[in-house]
This record gives sequence, structure tokens and C-alpha cells, in this order.
Amino acid sequence: MKRIAILLVLLAGCATTPTTPAARVDRVLAAHPGKTIAVAYYDLASGETLLRNERETFHAASTMKVPVMLGIYEAVTRGELRLDQPVRVKNEFTSILDGSPYALEAREDSDPTLYDEVGRELPLGELVRRMEVRSSNLATNIVIELIGARRVMRLMQEIGANDIRVLRGVEDDKAYHAGMNNTTTAYDLMLVFRTLAEKKAITAEASDAMIEILAAQEHNDGIPAGLPPGTRVAHKTGSITAIAHDAGIVFRPDGSQYVLVVLTRGFQKGYDADKVIAQISRIFF
Repeated sequence: MKRIAILLVLLAGCATTPTTPAARVDRVLAAHPGKTIAVAYYDLASGETLLRNERETFHAASTMKVPVMLGIYEAVTRGELRLDQPVRVKNEFTSILDGSPYALEAREDSDPTLYDEVGRELPLGELVRRMEVRSSNLATNIVIELIGARRVMRLMQEIGANDIRVLRGVEDDKAYHAGMNNTTTAYDLMLVFRTLAEKKAITAEASDAMIEILAAQEHNDGIPAGLPPGTRVAHKTGSITAIAHDAGIVFRPDGSQYVLVVLTRGFQKGYDADKVIAQISRIFF
């Protein structure tokens, strides 16, 4: 009888443990009261989606660098720019708030070695790659000046990502404190990565090139950390104080793909947010 009682307890526990992806995601979100977590999942083969807080607006942090890359590839496709064209590396930019000059600090950039190149020229393609793979702030500000934020916004609207707002480059402190910030939602980032995965971002060739860049990402503590080692993920992270995001395309061993976006706000320690992102990532593989 004692064995039967133990078995019944175990079976009851199994019955109440969330097993569906939706239930498991809800359990993760419920475990972090006071934090805002948005999730957007889209399976490329089945069209299945899972959405939680998907329309919540977040500071975009470095996820805005993906829309900027799309803008560059559109200009390249139209013949307005070339990936091999030389671009002068500089560290002098203009605030969108009042036109005052500002500069970036290497110690606050995840790609500090690029500052050694100030005054020299590098190929546009290398700057774009560093903007994504190393999340270089300096490269971002140089690159976005070549096409302008309005062009990036227009391209996002064409995709249907109407709630992505790209107003400026990064580290424009005056604009930041005035509330002139780049913002996004999980749903809209999902649309961007779905467009890439479906090879509809500019052209199929451009989509493949951008996916290849994103798959070389050097910051892998979010979505990839929840997956088996070696899993291919074309993704972009983003983080500032109390903000940590990851968004990308995951390639399963069977050849199927899905888009996953996890945005977080309220975690004071970045590694705590990364753990949550990895935990959610693990649910869908």
C-alpha cells in the first residue's frame, strides 16, 4: 500500500507539471514577478506561434542594429553603397536632440579595438559585421549615418514592423535622457527575423548574407545557452541597464527553423536575465 501511495503522489505531480510549451513559458514568467518578459515564437514549417506580452514596448538596446543592417543591404542592393567601399572610422557624432557633438568611449563598447582604427578607413562590410557580431557601438554610429534613421524606419514599415522605432545611433546621452530612444516589441522583432528566415529581406541573396553574419554572433549567453552545443543560431542580443534581449533564428538538426524573441526588463544583473532567456529558449528546441 505504501508503494501505491508513493506512485499516486508521483503521478499527481506529473499531472500538475506544465508540459506544453505555452504552460512552461507561463511558468517561467510567473516565477519572476515584477519583471517584464516578452516572448514571440514562430515556427517556419508549421506556422505555429506562441506570444506573450508581444506588443509591450521595450528599449531596443542593440537589437536595433539588425534593422540598420537591413537598411545597409537595401542600399547595397540598389547600388547606392558597396560592401567593399572604404569608410573612414571616426568618433565624432551629433546628438539628435540639439545638434551638439558627442563621442563614444571604448571602455563602454564591446568592440574596443575598433577605436584603434579612428582616422583610418575600413571596408563597409567589415563595419557592418562588427556592428552585429561584436555589437560594436562605434561601427553602428558610423554605419547608420550612411543611410539615415528615416530610411531604416521606412524599411521596417514595409516589413510590417510598425512598432520598431529607430531614431538614432547609440550612446546619444542627451537624446536618451530626453526620451528619444530606439524601441521595439517582441512581435516586431519576430517579423524582422521571420523576413530574414523566409529570404524576403531585400533579396534572397541579401537575406543569406545577413543570416551568415548573425550566425557568427560572439555574444551567446541567451538563446544559444539554452540549446545543445553546436546548434546554429543567427541572432542579435541587446542590453543596457535593467534591459536584456535576444532575438534570432534557430536551426534544428532536422533542417527545420524557428524564430524566437525574448525581451526582458527589470533584471538588475544581466546574467540573471540571460538565464531566463536560455531557460525559455530550451523550451522550444
